[in-house]
Amino acid sequence: MAKTLVAYFSASGVTKKLSENLAGAIGADLFEIVPEQPYTKADLNWQDSNSRSSVEMKDRSCRPAIASKVDNMAQYDVVFVGFPVWWYREPSIIDTFAEAYDFTGKTIVPFATSGSSGIGDSGKNIGELAKGSKAVEGKRFSAGTAADELKKWAEGYL
Repeated sequence: MAKTLVAYFSASGVTKKLSENLAGAIGADLFEIVPEQPYTKADLNWQDSNSRSSVEMKDRSCRPAIASKVDNMAQYDVVFVGFPVWWYREPSIIDTFAEAYDFTGKTIVPFATSGSSGIGDSGKNIGELAKGSKAVEGKRFSAGTAADELKKWAEGYL
């Protein structure tokens, strides 16, 4: 079985819970992508075009800093990358994560949480940033997705 990591960014806690369930279901290591500067409620107000998240998402070159790094990324064969959908794609901090490591030869599997928005081109975007990886399209899940459903889906990549 491949050595597996579930790395995730969670703004509200929804993606965190899903990521914990996924990691537990497949026996993967877990890493939280924590922003160096935490997001406040005002930062996450998508209805305010001047909020931090809105400004970051308008600028495709934006790379919010991450507070810590994965120890020994080289040990992983498959990396599941979880995030909430922002503006029909991955948040900019996921782009920071994708560029921070050598993903050569690794499979990257995006998964997202959202009330209704799809995952968009997130898999393609992440694959372009994580040089040498095989990034797949990924999937959006609802917050209450059961661990056995997550496991069944994930096993297709292990």
